[in-house]
Amino acid sequence: MKKQINFIIVCFLLAGFQTAEAQITDKPEFGKFAITGATLHTVTNGIINNGVILIDGKEITYVGDNANTSGYTEIDASGKHVYPGFIDSWTRLGLVEVSSVPVTNDASELGRFNPHVRAFTAFNPHSAAIPVTRVSGVTTVISAPSSGSISGKAGLMNLWGYSPDSMAVAGNAALVLNLPSPGKRGWWDQRSEKEIKKQYEESLKRINDYLDKARFYNEMMTAYEENPRGKEQPDMDIELEAMREVVNGDIPVIISVSREKDILAAIEWTEKQEGMRFVFEGVQEGWRVAEELAESGIPCLVSTLYNTTRGYDNYQRPYQNPGLLHEAGVKVAIGTGDTENVRNAPFHAGYAATYGLGTEAAVKALTINPAEIFGAADELGSLEEGKQATLFISDGDPFEPMSQIEQVFIEGNKIPMDSRHIQLYQEFLDRDAVND
Repeated sequence: MKKQINFIIVCFLLAGFQTAEAQITDKPEFGKFAITGATLHTVTNGIINNGVILIDGKEITYVGDNANTSGYTEIDASGKHVYPGFIDSWTRLGLVEVSSVPVTNDASELGRFNPHVRAFTAFNPHSAAIPVTRVSGVTTVISAPSSGSISGKAGLMNLWGYSPDSMAVAGNAALVLNLPSPGKRGWWDQRSEKEIKKQYEESLKRINDYLDKARFYNEMMTAYEENPRGKEQPDMDIELEAMREVVNGDIPVIISVSREKDILAAIEWTEKQEGMRFVFEGVQEGWRVAEELAESGIPCLVSTLYNTTRGYDNYQRPYQNPGLLHEAGVKVAIGTGDTENVRNAPFHAGYAATYGLGTEAAVKALTINPAEIFGAADELGSLEEGKQATLFISDGDPFEPMSQIEQVFIEGNKIPMDSRHIQLYQEFLDRDAVND
């Protein structure tokens, strides 16, 4: 009976999602566009007043203050602002629809080591949360798996397309690794210090042994590929094959850490992993060890909308954390850790800007910084010729709640500015009077 009830609930939910998507009937426009008269926030080359951007197909073909716009569909953006599309560096978007309904949750996998599992393959391009997110100016996200010691590979996804293939900027953007904590998990943790140390060392040894195995496999396969003559071809292992780009440092490893002790332990561990690149996510107590993080050279994915980790900390610490890290020399990017509220990424950055990060650095934390961290700076993160035409037009500072995002482009597609939220707002704003 319970299974039948759950099945009925899921059917209603899915029907609701289909209805929501079915109401968005407009298709994006694609072609040649000229955005004129705007203030261009290029990120990497300063601000251009009364500027012009030319879009031809998927690419930006011109950024400057004067251009011939004949043959282009002109968009008058006088008094408006143009920014590169914002990137949220840590989400479950496209993997989770309703977190409390297991059949709509595809972010986790069974098993301890899953480097071959790719969030890209499970990404749902028709998620109802995607249109809600992109009309807020967040055009690209890291969609990351969870569970196990090695959760799998996160994908860097644009938020327009009919399939994961058409949306992926990088299907394998990073590996997600979960290190054990050397401390208690919380006030409820009844383990003794001896038990904590033993379990921590055992868990860490399993990860180290797995990485040693991956390195040996990579060396063996590389040796064969470079000179196969007279050698028997080694058997391919799908898991270890997926680790080759990780141990070679081709893609970074994202490690979630929060407390001071965990951060310091993670820094110490990463220093022993030759040839690999790392990114820390969370780092809620990063401000306590900002100098150590800066010295390590490890970029950090941070948010601002959370409670302090210690009850006696100043309430401003979550808002100040990105700024304090940046001041120490840490490269920071905004990662909300959300699904349906990824749309709030600009407000995370807005709080950080207000509490010490500054507007310029906050914009970079949503644009060029994540693009560089995930190896996509040649495509995303700034308004430059030759890059993807992924950008938005705003009537003001996008960190201000009263500002409106007026138009979004994703890889040259002029996106319909509609979403389930907008539809519901308009429906109830203009609802007919109900007669008794």
